[in-house]
Amino acid sequence: MTVSLGEVVAALEARYAPALAEDWDAVGLVCGDPEDPVQRVVFAVDPVTAVVDEVVENGAQLLVTHHPLLLSPVHGVPADDPKGRLVHRLIRAGAGLFVAHTNADRAPESGVNDALAAALGLADAAPLQPDATDPRAGLGRIGRLAEPVTLRQFAERAAEALPATAGGVRTAGDPDRRIETVAVCGGSGGSLLPVAAAAGADVLLTSDLRHHPVSEAGEVPGPAVCDVAHFASEWPWLPVAADVLRRDLAGRVEVHVSRRRTDPWTWSTGGDPAPQVG
Repeated sequence: MTVSLGEVVAALEARYAPALAEDWDAVGLVCGDPEDPVQRVVFAVDPVTAVVDEVVENGAQLLVTHHPLLLSPVHGVPADDPKGRLVHRLIRAGAGLFVAHTNADRAPESGVNDALAAALGLADAAPLQPDATDPRAGLGRIGRLAEPVTLRQFAERAAEALPATAGGVRTAGDPDRRIETVAVCGGSGGSLLPVAAAAGADVLLTSDLRHHPVSEAGEVPGPAVCDVAHFASEWPWLPVAADVLRRDLAGRVEVHVSRRRTDPWTWSTGGDPAPQVG
């Protein structure tokens, strides 16, 4: 039974309501004819060349990404522009592009943060910063581990559970600290450090943390910090979203989760877990 792109978009937006997105965000259908049929959908974190290659190779009719392709306002998408080239390649291949960004971050049950919490084994995860209109939705998640572990063990668990990246898992705190209550935020969640502290979290795992907030957090009672690659923190959402779409459409579309690592950092050198200066 044929499914139209419009039906797929409606199913996605039922799970990842556009109203949950930040005002500055750019979510929804970027290109594609809602009347076109869809048989195969590819899910990826980033709309980049390697992922579009995968869409073409798989003969998919839709690419769903977490990160927007056109977040900043544009006046055209010529094929000699890097982003315009991707739009043209998708259109020529008969594929659309759909973005679920901050609306997927905030979404309940099948969103980015619930997927991250589940990947790390958190039980009874609830929004760390609940949405004003729907307490089931909101930024981040906070939950408990089945059994307490040390901070070192938790960092090792995160490294095993999330995609491997050049940066690995950077950690600030006593390696032997007891960890039971865990706060997470997929993507850039440094602003939630005070919220995690107020909620009684033993550790906050997020991405893109800056030097000064982490340094200041180490000077006062509060959670330890794990910093993982932005890409790695959001990747667990892909298989969740893909499975949800397949089930919501009663198996009438095939889904494919991209395994290509699109983290922009490709290698590192000279790491030291406890460096001394001088």
